[in-house]
Amino acid sequence: MPVKRTSHAVYDTKYHLVWAPKYRRWIVREDIRRRTEEVFRQIAEDFGFELVELEVAKEPVHGFLNFPPRYSIAKVVGILKSISASQLFREYPELKKHLRKQEFWEDGYFVRTVGDAVTAAVVQRYIRYHRHEEHEAKQRKLV
Repeated sequence: MPVKRTSHAVYDTKYHLVWAPKYRRWIVREDIRRRTEEVFRQIAEDFGFELVELEVAKEPVHGFLNFPPRYSIAKVVGILKSISASQLFREYPELKKHLRKQEFWEDGYFVRTVGDAVTAAVVQRYIRYHRHEEHEAKQRKLV
């Protein structure tokens, strides 16, 4: 993925996000799974998230996405889960009857950052190199 730009930031963020529907059900229906994927793609477009890969499976949802640094991971997950739940409840009112408290998604999620050639070891070396001012003034490349 190429580096992205906003008016105040240059970024290359990649996150693997995973969460599940409440009680591990209700995405068993193919029509709901298909619509859930469409809703996530629309949300990503509306908020400027790059949804690289998405799998709405019967239990978990796996997303691989890139988003501007003005959003926290928690905020992005909140946006995706809250808007999708509202939309799905509107389109499938029968879901409300089967879900206590009318919550579509479980509260938690899993997140992992992903890198290309810039691994944790590369970043640590880069920071250690710049820790001491006696090194050359020229900047060292990360890759």
